[in-house]
Amino acid sequence: MNLRIILSSLLTALLLTAFRADKPAPVQLLRLRCELLTNPEGIDATAPRLSWELSGPARGLEQTAYQVLVASTPEKLAADEGDLWNSGQVTSAQSVHVAYAGAPLRSRTHCYWKVRTWTSQGPTAWSQPARWSMGLLNYLDWKGRWIGFDRAFPWDDETTHARLSARYFRKTFKADKPIRQATAYIIGLGLYELHLNGQRVGEQVLAPGPTDYTQGVKYNAYDVTGLLKSGANAVGAVLGNGRFYAMRQHYKPYKIKTFGYPKLLMQVEVTYADGSRDVIKTDESWQGTADGPIRTNNEYDGEEYDATKEMPGWASAGFDAKKWLPAELVQEPGGAYEAQMNENMKVMETLRPVAIKPLAGGKYILDMGQNLAGWLRLRVQGKAGDKVTLRFAETLQPGGELYVRNLRDARVTDVYTLKGGARETWEPTFVYHGFRYVEISGWPAGAAPTLADFDGRVVYDDMATTGALTTSDATINQVYRNAYWGIRSNYKGMPIDCPQRNERQPWLGDRTTGAYGESFLFDNSRLYAKWLRDIEQAQKADGSIPDVAPAFWRYYGDNVTWPGTYLTVADMLYRQYGDQQVLARHYDSMRRWLLYMGQNYSENGLVTKDKYGDWCVPPESKELIHSKDPARNTDGALIASSTYYHMLDLMRGFAGTLGKTKDADEYTQQMAALKTAFNQKFLNRESCQYSNNTVTANLLPLSYGMVPAEAEAKVFQNIVDKIMVENQGHISTGVIGTQWLMRGLTQRGRPDVALRLAANRDYPSWGYMAANGATTIWELWNGNTADPAMNSQNHVMLLGDLLIWQYENLAGIKSAPDAPGFQRLEMKPTPTAGLTSVSASYQSVRGLIKSSWKQDAKRFTWNLTVPGNTKALVYLPAKDAERVQEGGKKAASAPGVKFLRMEGDRAVFEVGSGEYAFVVKQNLNDQK
Repeated sequence: MNLRIILSSLLTALLLTAFRADKPAPVQLLRLRCELLTNPEGIDATAPRLSWELSGPARGLEQTAYQVLVASTPEKLAADEGDLWNSGQVTSAQSVHVAYAGAPLRSRTHCYWKVRTWTSQGPTAWSQPARWSMGLLNYLDWKGRWIGFDRAFPWDDETTHARLSARYFRKTFKADKPIRQATAYIIGLGLYELHLNGQRVGEQVLAPGPTDYTQGVKYNAYDVTGLLKSGANAVGAVLGNGRFYAMRQHYKPYKIKTFGYPKLLMQVEVTYADGSRDVIKTDESWQGTADGPIRTNNEYDGEEYDATKEMPGWASAGFDAKKWLPAELVQEPGGAYEAQMNENMKVMETLRPVAIKPLAGGKYILDMGQNLAGWLRLRVQGKAGDKVTLRFAETLQPGGELYVRNLRDARVTDVYTLKGGARETWEPTFVYHGFRYVEISGWPAGAAPTLADFDGRVVYDDMATTGALTTSDATINQVYRNAYWGIRSNYKGMPIDCPQRNERQPWLGDRTTGAYGESFLFDNSRLYAKWLRDIEQAQKADGSIPDVAPAFWRYYGDNVTWPGTYLTVADMLYRQYGDQQVLARHYDSMRRWLLYMGQNYSENGLVTKDKYGDWCVPPESKELIHSKDPARNTDGALIASSTYYHMLDLMRGFAGTLGKTKDADEYTQQMAALKTAFNQKFLNRESCQYSNNTVTANLLPLSYGMVPAEAEAKVFQNIVDKIMVENQGHISTGVIGTQWLMRGLTQRGRPDVALRLAANRDYPSWGYMAANGATTIWELWNGNTADPAMNSQNHVMLLGDLLIWQYENLAGIKSAPDAPGFQRLEMKPTPTAGLTSVSASYQSVRGLIKSSWKQDAKRFTWNLTVPGNTKALVYLPAKDAERVQEGGKKAASAPGVKFLRMEGDRAVFEVGSGEYAFVVKQNLNDQK
């Protein structure tokens, strides 16, 4: 009897095991994305790449195979019919950038997709469905004509401070049959706001993304099915100036590009239930006016809105447009039509002000408590014709008035004219400001403005915040928060240098390393992929690359450091996001630039052309920034030659990744020759000092691997002595040197010096900015006392590698160098005396990574999370592996943990996905 029971129990267990093997594993497939976008509309990638994340409760989750279904309708997808693509079961661990390989994708194709996987923990169920749609892939798919008004109107002003009113266009049409699908495709230059039947389409602002419009123009697509109705319909668009009609007309035309008057190309494609189609397109049948409420819009100078000239219902079918003009056909801008594959800008946060104070003359100063980029939304009640004027600034004068000298000639003023009657709410449409303070004047009589009357609207690209970091050091935390606000302030469809003065340009040198650090805080993959396209389009036929791209300013300086950002950003996208496609797309252009510089600016085996030096070395003044003082500044030829060596090294890596072995060998030979010439020219072999022994002069060749092995230790000691002795523990590098400073110190065994630089609160330091009231990052180390002409309070270029250091060295969150896109993690935190805890998280392309450690005299505790389908090498500070526990057990025998080796004072383990709790006991007798 007992034997039968035992046998029966075993059989039941076997059957249940077999049954479970066929059941989906408790693993979720999350964050399905196409080209790293969520459900994008109107893309032009004909082999789009699909990505997903795996998440499960058990450790060691790995994907062994996948199957992707792509269908032309939701119904077919639900029925598991992949009529566009059925990949079948593909044996592969790839879950990021899986290229579509189905039927050819044509213009307007709607694609619905899902994925399932086979994993180390069994097969999964199908994911939730996702989708994408194709845009207009061919020039002839655009059926409309460009329309606009290629002239100014009597109320406009085309002098230097251009005042050009917004253009409004509309068209009515009928839809007499049931509608199945409707899509709007639009290119509105410089900026547009789209309306359909009186409703605004989408949440985007300041769209589309800025480009050099003679090289390429971006279009957006929207599913507008739900906004159409049976019978009469109306579509309307408002055009603002943006970068198309430049902010400064007839001013230095040899330097500043302008492209003409705003213009529009769009079409609404309607597919009816019976399969027939209509295309409502821009042509002479449209009507337009420039006599609407937006009287002027200029990115530098502000927007003026007259509510008495509002046109209620102007984008609705019943509106009386008898006074409107026929739209005029205008010349196309010249650039190729490209789907915008990066996110548009959006109001990403709304802030309430913290204080409002009266000034003499009926004026008030509003304090947002935070330097931000965006605009102010106001609520006001008064008489028709009352005018409320808003002026913006980052700081105040000692008497409490706005300080505007650092804005140069930007007027940064919005004016709202009331229509009168009920309480009115207004915010601008086609401008943004960089500000903390707002001067309010002209407030209607009867009541003073209150905090409840205003909101700050924070505007930047609609990208997710991916990182969070806190430490036991309050200064580091405040600087991190300042960096977060500074970065988001300067994302404006392209990375710009500042959001407030008459500049706001996409300088390449500001993001050489900055883009890498920013990628831990924001999902900036699509923005920077778009920016590489801007740089590519700005390249001259001979290979020259400008310092600003898109080249709104014609700055072709032919230096190494600023244009070299083209390569470092491509490297970042590959390193952080696993995007090999950017290397393939831009390889030839990058190689052409490298050859151009080598052929035109080589001298005795070196490439010596430099323009900016180690920009913004402290102490700064207008004179010293441009100074060639050899005692203070690093030799520009050293900067150029060492950076060129680094560029060759990057290209060698790109060539290897792309299988271009001949090119890789060529770069290797060039590097060897350059290294020899460099050390002959700049290295004093007796003192082991480079050039004039600045921190940057020694740091660059050390970071780039150019220093002879026998001199490395002394060169590094020169750097430490320079910082700790001569500069008394303070920073002495500018934009170039700071890109390698924090990692260079930490990786060579002096994290204490790096921590000293990060935690300082006196000049010069990041903490000095915070201690003096900064809520973003300054352009200069002495931004509170600097010359107003060079004194932005919201820049990011001086961050250098600070953020990279915080995530990779403090928190230990890093993609292994040979496994881009976080296929494998290298988690190697650097506990340092004076820092007792670090907690960080990062939403990588493969999932959420967490690292949180604490230390005291008795123990080091570390909680970490590794995402699904990923492994990690974890380095714990321990004298031997016996001191390491995980989950209350010896780590070497804990589930999912494998001891590999000792590396000096580090115990190295390999772990799979999951959550882990490590403890390193300083004393083996400590059992608590």
